[in-house]
Amino acid sequence: MTQFNALSRDERALYNPAFTGLLTARAVQGHQAQAGSTCPVVVATLSAVMALQPAIRTVLPRSVASGLNRWVEGNITVRASMALNATALADTVRPGLLMALQSRLLLCDTQGRLFVPSGALRQTITGESEDVIEIQKAARLLGRWLPSTGSISTVMTLLGVRP
Repeated sequence: MTQFNALSRDERALYNPAFTGLLTARAVQGHQAQAGSTCPVVVATLSAVMALQPAIRTVLPRSVASGLNRWVEGNITVRASMALNATALADTVRPGLLMALQSRLLLCDTQGRLFVPSGALRQTITGESEDVIEIQKAARLLGRWLPSTGSISTVMTLLGVRP
C-alpha cells in the first residue's frame, strides 16, 4: 500500500483495480471480436500490462495485420520496457482482473478462459482523458493482435517475458 501512495495522482488513477480490470475486459473484448472465442487469462493480463506502458503504447501498429516478430524487432524499446516493467505491472493488473470477475464484468468458462458477458461492456470507448481512452484502445487492440501470432508462449518469448 505504501508503494501505491508514493504514486502521483494520475498514476493512482491508472493503476487502480477498477481501471486495470476495465483494461483486462477491453483485451478480452478485443480477443472475442477477433477470434470469436473465449480469451486466455494470460492474454488479458499481458495486453493490460503492455497497454499501461507509454513506450509500448505509442509504437503499437494501427492494425492486427502487422507481424509481431517484425514489430518487436523494429521497436527495441518494447523488449526493454517489458523486461523492466512487466512483473510489477502484472502485480498491479491482477487485482483488477479479480475485481472484473467479482463484479461480473468478466466471466470465466469451465476451461478457465475469460469472456465479456453480453451487455456488460460498451463497444464505444470513453474516458475523462485522452490517456485513459488510448490505454483502453491499446488493450483492446492487443487482445485482438497478440494471439494472432501463434502460441502465447511464443508471444511472451518474443516480448522477452518468461512464459
